[in-house]
Amino acid sequence: MRLLDILTKKQWVALLTAFSVFMVLGAWGFEFIGNMAPCKLCYYQRYPHWVAGGAGMLALLVGGQIWLYIGGLGAATSGLVAAFHSGVERRWWDGPSSCTGGQALDGSTEDLFNQIMTAPLVRCDEIPWELFGLSMANYNMVMSLAAGALWIRVARRFT
Repeated sequence: MRLLDILTKKQWVALLTAFSVFMVLGAWGFEFIGNMAPCKLCYYQRYPHWVAGGAGMLALLVGGQIWLYIGGLGAATSGLVAAFHSGVERRWWDGPSSCTGGQALDGSTEDLFNQIMTAPLVRCDEIPWELFGLSMANYNMVMSLAAGALWIRVARRFT
């Protein structure tokens, strides 16, 4: 028996839609219950899950294969942003200058003051939470890329 034959197309779409909804709800849980403010890249990881969840809802309500592919693209995009964020956290590469440390502090005193005052409160290159040595971005990367691949498999299997 193949994995995709376990559930119907509608059940797979509902499950994958719920995944994206719960990813956003989980992020909100860390933010509002756990008092862990997100960085800029954390927000960028959420937006594609809104797309995937919306596409899943449309697929369930109005049908159409295109929504499954859009759901897959949304979930995979979140995973790719999370992969980039993971590299920034591990200092494998630089992140956006507006949300990481290590910026050059040169120029006038006024420039330095303005740079300090506009610096984000939450930096993208710090890991605020880990489980088994993996950060939230690491977990999001793995789960979202897997969900994106599953969206595409479901779309192709149930044409």
